[in-house]
Amino acid sequence: MLAVNAGLHQPASRLVRHHGRSGWQYYINKTEACCPLSVGLAYNPAMTKPRKKTQSRTRKDRRRSLWARLWRLTWQLALLALAILAGWLVYLDAIVTSRFEGKRWEVPSRVYARPLELYDGASLTRAGLQQELALMGYRSGDGARPGTYRQAGSRVLIGARGFQFPDGLEPPRQLQFDLVNGRAANLRVLRGEDSPIVRLEPAQIGGIYPGHREDRVLIQVDDMPAHFEAALLAIEDRDFYQHWGVSPAAIARASLVNLRAGRVVQGGSTLTQQLVKNFFLTRDQTLLRKVNEAFMSVLLEWRYDKPEILEAYLNEVYLGQAGSRAIHGFGLASQFYFGDRFADLELHQAALLVAIVRGPSFYDPRRHPERALQRRNLVLATLAEQGAISESQAREARAKPLGVVARPNYSENRYPAFIDLVRRHLARDYRTEDLQSEGLRIFTTLDPALQAHAERSVSQTLAQLDGPGGEQALEAAMLVTARDSGEVVALVGGRDPQFAGFNRAVDARRPIGSLIKPFVYLAALQQPADYTLITPLNDRPFSLVFDDGRRWEPKNYDGRVHGDVALHEALAKSYNLAAVRLGLDVGVDRVIELLQKLGVEHPVSRYPSMLLGATAMTPVTVASLYQGIASSGFNTPLRTIRSVTDASGQALSRYPLAVAQVADPAAVHLVQYGLQEVMQEGTGRSAYRWLSRDLMVAGKTGTTDDGRDSWFAGFSGDWLAVTWVGRDDNGPTRFSGATGALPVWASFMAEVPQHGFTPIIPDGIGYHWVQSEQQALTNEHCPGARLMPFIVGSEPVAQHSCPGETGRRLRHWFEGLFR
Repeated sequence: MLAVNAGLHQPASRLVRHHGRSGWQYYINKTEACCPLSVGLAYNPAMTKPRKKTQSRTRKDRRRSLWARLWRLTWQLALLALAILAGWLVYLDAIVTSRFEGKRWEVPSRVYARPLELYDGASLTRAGLQQELALMGYRSGDGARPGTYRQAGSRVLIGARGFQFPDGLEPPRQLQFDLVNGRAANLRVLRGEDSPIVRLEPAQIGGIYPGHREDRVLIQVDDMPAHFEAALLAIEDRDFYQHWGVSPAAIARASLVNLRAGRVVQGGSTLTQQLVKNFFLTRDQTLLRKVNEAFMSVLLEWRYDKPEILEAYLNEVYLGQAGSRAIHGFGLASQFYFGDRFADLELHQAALLVAIVRGPSFYDPRRHPERALQRRNLVLATLAEQGAISESQAREARAKPLGVVARPNYSENRYPAFIDLVRRHLARDYRTEDLQSEGLRIFTTLDPALQAHAERSVSQTLAQLDGPGGEQALEAAMLVTARDSGEVVALVGGRDPQFAGFNRAVDARRPIGSLIKPFVYLAALQQPADYTLITPLNDRPFSLVFDDGRRWEPKNYDGRVHGDVALHEALAKSYNLAAVRLGLDVGVDRVIELLQKLGVEHPVSRYPSMLLGATAMTPVTVASLYQGIASSGFNTPLRTIRSVTDASGQALSRYPLAVAQVADPAAVHLVQYGLQEVMQEGTGRSAYRWLSRDLMVAGKTGTTDDGRDSWFAGFSGDWLAVTWVGRDDNGPTRFSGATGALPVWASFMAEVPQHGFTPIIPDGIGYHWVQSEQQALTNEHCPGARLMPFIVGSEPVAQHSCPGETGRRLRHWFEGLFR
């Protein structure tokens, strides 16, 4: 060892050894005190070769350890990924099976109008027939193919479709009949099952839709028309029956086509992928969604067979938009675009539906007919190239127009006010979620032809009443029922019948004015010992003072006083003073009891002012009341629904006619006579500016203070109608019941086919010639003589003769000897 000393005599020294490279060691000897430093240097051969081998071995061991750890981590991550993937696949499979095996779609309820019945003698005009056929989606054609009709002069040919009614199947037929003087005649069934009465399928007038606003008509694979499957698979997925949900060949083929075209012209998604995207996933264009789509497509193919997947696709695919409603599935699309059932489509129609699949908005045949035609012809050419159809078939189909109906055969809700009332009636028996999702079929009482007349009468008459500039801001409501059954056949909720807002026919509670009076008189006439139609009433002023000191003094509408008047005259001319005195004599409580028996469900004020109509009611309630008078004293609840079935046609509920006799029919007959007099001689006589004098009707006007409410309620032999005219802000108008609501009513009645009102004379009624001023029986030839009904035993006893009566009797006796 070589040592170098830098100083001597260094006490308490400390030796520190340091290893150098290549085997050299050096020592530093430091003392505790500040003194010279001693340094030593030595060479150790053992520190050379062996040290290098140890370091190399250590590095290799470290590398091996690192790789081992990496491999372990890789396997752990792979196992974790596989576990996550397996869990994710289990989750996706659960989604697929739970949704696909449960109720796949929320199908809205369909609401139908009453069916058009054809038979010899049925009331039917040429315009009315065309309107109803258009509403049902029929097109002008040869009249032989289902869904077409042809009119030549008075002769009509109709290719009637079949329909599953609640009471059975109405088979397809070809019909022929003539239109003669507003009625059907010479009805013949040219093809199909013969029948003297034929029902055409009812028009769909609306639906009750789920929150997502998707609409569809469910179909099955067996419903596909000829060549439809071939067309769909040729365009959308030619390898459908070979792949397992994802088709690499289709992806490669589409990529090549798109590369050549320089843009996206063809997709690589299979039908299964399209179904998965629409049925399970969102439309987000993300990598995760595409991966999920592929996995779920494979899972769907693994779980279910091809026909089931194809059927789901047929019902799920999006094919257009109708307002806020999304049109899904080919079943609904065939009706939406062609007005035909899916199974009845021809080749060119089926090809157009397949063409629309690629882009329902871009290829919309109504907005972009040229694009749609070009795409449809491409579908036909592809079918011909693949041998699915012949070249002649393709050429014939290409020569046909698109054939799309100008307007869909039904919209979201054609008649919102009527549908609103239907929903309220359904709410008694069905939950809202069931109505929105179970595909129920609801058969209603609406008559589309009468509805059109009602809408036209309201809009045209209000336009006339408004005057220049429409300064009146008038609104109206109208309700029409079948007189004998209470079925609501038409309902208008406002001057704009398409507005789905405030429904005045159902919700507008307004004072009814003199519409209350027939019920005051009915309450009295049910006491025949005290009141008849010729009983004198006092029409003179009076006042009532209430306990709180308030004074009420009723007045007549014209401000005049009429003294003593016969009961029938007071009703016909709507005298207020006489009506109030009569009501007070009979009793306000008795009048209210009668109103409640006839259908008023809300509380009625017991103040005397209710005898002049101070109580507020809706047009629906008023119609229910007058239904009782029109039907001879029966409480006849208004009906909007005839029956409800499930989606397969199984009957769930029927709504038969339910009536109860609540008023004496003899007394009601007397009121009917009085209401006919209203129209002939009283406040309703102006109706005959519109009506034929041969049409006998009965009715009553109603007016409230300052013309704020103008009412009319009346009926013929077939229809009862109630109209209201006023302002939503309850402002005054210049109209009375005779000048506001009556013109709406009369213009409607003048348009619709009907019979005059001929009351049935009930038991216990006798007609007598009377002189009402004298309260006595008289001869029909005497001045002022009227033939009037009386409840047996209440007719006058006194006799009133007139000059010349004896001579006439002798002459009639003598003439009778020689007859």
